[in-house]
Order: sequence, then C-alpha cells, then structure tokens
Amino acid sequence: MKKLWLLLFIAPLLATATAYAQPPQSITPQIRDLSWTDESFLNTQRKRIARLAGEKIGAPIRGTKADLTTLQRIIERELISQSDTSMQQALGVALGDALMNEESELEWKVYEDKKGHSRALCAMSVNECLFPVTMLSRRMKVGLKPDVKKIYLEALYLIADSLPPLPYGGKREYSIY
Repeated sequence: MKKLWLLLFIAPLLATATAYAQPPQSITPQIRDLSWTDESFLNTQRKRIARLAGEKIGAPIRGTKADLTTLQRIIERELISQSDTSMQQALGVALGDALMNEESELEWKVYEDKKGHSRALCAMSVNECLFPVTMLSRRMKVGLKPDVKKIYLEALYLIADSLPPLPYGGKREYSIY
C-alpha cells in the first residue's frame, strides 16, 4: 500500500520535472496580413501624429519621405515626452509609411514569434521584416534624439538585399532628398 501511495505521489513530480527538462519548442515566426484591429491601430497612430504635426509644427503628414523633416522637428522640439511610448510609436508608424512609400516591395504585416505579435514592414517575397514602430521609440525612451533620416536610410539598406533584384541588375540607391 505504501508503494502505491509513493508511486501516486512521485509519478506526477517526475512527469513535471521531465517536462521542464525538455528544451522549449521554438516557435517559427509567422507573418500574416493585418487584421481589422491592426489596421485600426495603425490608422489611429497616423491620425495622432498628423494632429500633433499639424498643431505644433504646422506641417502635414503625407506618408512620404517628406515627413522625415517633420518627424525630426517633433523630436528636436521634444513635443513627445520620454515616457509617452504610444506617441513615440506613432512617430514610428509615420516612419514606416515613408519607408513603404519609398520601397513598393514593403507592406505592413503582423509578425508573430515567441515574444508576441508586432506590426512590421515586410518584404512581400521573403520573410524579412523591419520594425519601424519601435525604431524611434526605443531610442527616445532612453533619452536619445534619434536622427530620423539616418534611421530611414539604414532601414532601407538593411532590407534591400532581401528585395527582388531590379531589372537589368541595377542596384538600389536611396536618398533622403
């Protein structure tokens, strides 16, 4: 009888210990289309940054690289507090729209991995993505004033090798002008 009780008590402990001893299964990143909620989030962020730019800078947000100067002015004038992560991420959405407008092979997607789900700009033909929503906010959160144009160009060159080749073997060249 004692052996039975011992077995009933120890068996679940051994099973639990075995489960913890096995390496975690890696979750392959998944890239999928934006849901209605994701689209709504991006649109809300676009409206927030457009409102701020219009009221405080007097400049529109158009979704093009012309916005880079406006985004930099917002950062330099410290119109968004260091603790306002949501508004900093709205800057990142505007940066992402400018990147997408420059490079037609990029589109907003949802990137999901073991850490969670993020809205990202992904190359349509491969599983390579940029994460513009946090490109500025991670720097601003620690008190830096990021160079928006530099980050923009670095992001484009970072993803360029993942994009389909240009006709006639041309090389992608990017400019902020």
